[in-house]
Amino acid sequence: MNNIPENHPRAESLKMRATIETYRNMGLVANAGPIAHGRGEAFDYLLGEESIPCVKNDINVAAALLVNANKSVISVNGNTAVLAPESLVKLSNSIPAPIEVNVFYGRTNEREQKIANFLREHGATDVLGIKPSEKVPHLISARAQVDKNGIAAADVVLVSLEDGDRTRALLDWGKKVISIDLNPLSRTACDATINICDHVVRALPLLQKAVIELHANPGHSRALLHSFDKRKSRNQVLEYIEKRLQVLRSTIN
Repeated sequence: MNNIPENHPRAESLKMRATIETYRNMGLVANAGPIAHGRGEAFDYLLGEESIPCVKNDINVAAALLVNANKSVISVNGNTAVLAPESLVKLSNSIPAPIEVNVFYGRTNEREQKIANFLREHGATDVLGIKPSEKVPHLISARAQVDKNGIAAADVVLVSLEDGDRTRALLDWGKKVISIDLNPLSRTACDATINICDHVVRALPLLQKAVIELHANPGHSRALLHSFDKRKSRNQVLEYIEKRLQVLRSTIN
């Protein structure tokens, strides 16, 4: 991670790749983690590797859902944990909501424990999911296992880098799902109650800021939730990408 030139045009992206690989070797990130990260990078490039204007409203609506929930939970996997540990902890404290470790691969409790310890090293105090005793109904994968005091008891779940089957199963279980997904056409992004089409390292600090602002103005959250249109939100993202591609095409020799 130390030999990436600071003046490289994509230095931050290369640093994140290196972080994913480092923690994969340490057992926090699954072997498939770099593949998932690379897929997200491709979509982030279409967005210009920045938080686009139309997503700001989605972040505000997501914050409103989190602060108005009876019980919110932040579900994290290895990739999210190692890329944004401080942001996860700050958001958790601001809502407040526990963090629940939930992984697809290698559910032996060893990787979950490593992720939980890593988050605690970055200040987390309420980390669940190490020994899950409940299951998401009608979900066959290992991700069906959830904490009885976390996702099982929650009415709102924040997920990132999520698989579509689990998102659908959580919704069918009566949960509202906020996803952070760079692919606006993924099953997760399309099915989630609200999708934030942004990179998790950018979205989480913005989400925390919005949560703090809504705590100070709770009446605004109801207006945000009432006015939200999921289809309009997705179309705005797709239109942004389409326009950006047209601009890029015009600049290529």
